[in-house]
Amino acid sequence: MRDDGKTLTAAEAKGLRTAKELEGHLHWLNSFTPAALGVLATASGIYTYLGVSSLLEDTGAIKFFAAVAYSLAVSIGIFVFWSYILRLLPSMRSSGGYIGLTIAMFIGSAAIIAMSSWLNAAALAGAAAVERHLERTVLDYQSALEQAHEIALSGQALGREVRRARESFEALAEQERAGDLSGTPGQGAVFRVLVQKTDELRSLEEQIESQEALIEQAYANGNDILGEMRALTVAPGRVDQRSLAFSEESVRLAGTIANLNQYSVAPLVARAAEDLPASVVLPELDGRSAEVREAQSSTISSVMTALDQRGQSLLNAANEVLEMEPPVETAYNPVSSADAVIRYAGNFVPSWAGAIAIDLLPAVLVFVLAVTQATIRSGREGLSIEDTMTLTDLRAAINAMRDMDASMADADSSLKRRLLDSGTGRHEEDAPGGDGEPR
Repeated sequence: MRDDGKTLTAAEAKGLRTAKELEGHLHWLNSFTPAALGVLATASGIYTYLGVSSLLEDTGAIKFFAAVAYSLAVSIGIFVFWSYILRLLPSMRSSGGYIGLTIAMFIGSAAIIAMSSWLNAAALAGAAAVERHLERTVLDYQSALEQAHEIALSGQALGREVRRARESFEALAEQERAGDLSGTPGQGAVFRVLVQKTDELRSLEEQIESQEALIEQAYANGNDILGEMRALTVAPGRVDQRSLAFSEESVRLAGTIANLNQYSVAPLVARAAEDLPASVVLPELDGRSAEVREAQSSTISSVMTALDQRGQSLLNAANEVLEMEPPVETAYNPVSSADAVIRYAGNFVPSWAGAIAIDLLPAVLVFVLAVTQATIRSGREGLSIEDTMTLTDLRAAINAMRDMDASMADADSSLKRRLLDSGTGRHEEDAPGGDGEPR
């Protein structure tokens, strides 16, 4: 029956039963929720300790106590924060209070991520993240080595252009020796000009050929160092010790790449191509007659034109090599496990998810509790306390009333005895004493 004399409707009775059932569940769940929250906070503190230990540079007792103090503060903060939210937010009845505490929960969650979750991720995947950094550095160095080797080989390919130019001028010199150019056989002025350019090109060709062995040796040495660096990324042992050895190998590899860049002959060929027509030492015309000397002068002019054309061709080929994109300057920068986890966060999504979940899992409990409390309030809405009392509540109330009646009866009896005792005392004072006198 309701307080207005009407019976409960089916919907009201169902809502009341649901509310009472949910209250029973909450009563049971509340018996171990603080312990579970304490376990989560402790676990987060342990991983925070591991993460912060990797960041501290000091050793010994100071480092230990500093890490313990930080992780303990994190554990207590997480436990207290979620205890407040679990108790207060689901109990809010006004929208303003609910929204305000929800905003506070999000701000607190962000603070927990900032002070704990990233350190938890560093503890979970810190070593793997540093190894990922080593692998990425190896790829960068390999790309730089391959690019430097490609540029050096492209420079070596200029040797074929130089050889063709040399062979061309050698053929012209032989023709001049036979008198097919200037019309005068022998080794006159024109022949000496052609021989001069032939010797210059032969010297350049020899320089280019001498670089080939150096390039191949440097490339092989670079690949050997890369192999050692790859082995260090997956070798057993502590990652910080492997990082130290990795850093030493990276210095050697950087020197090898620098040598490969210097072995490129493209700048040398470009300078030689520019000097090819400009560095001609014109000999004195030695023809026996004016006609012969005029023929020699005309032939030398043709040779100079050929030098200009050949020099421009070599210069264009050399510029194509020089315009190739140089290898990116690569340097290994050691990183801590925490920095590596942040830098390569995309590669360790499961670790980040676990690190954040261990701190923010109580947020799910908050929303579950809020929905449950709202359902309980909805089931009891519009009902008086008499409607919501169970048989157990009624028995407890009757027992309480009986205890109160018994207590009140005992109090009345005690009061009556004190009054009787007080009255008896006054009568004894008025009675005569043993000597016949009033007391």
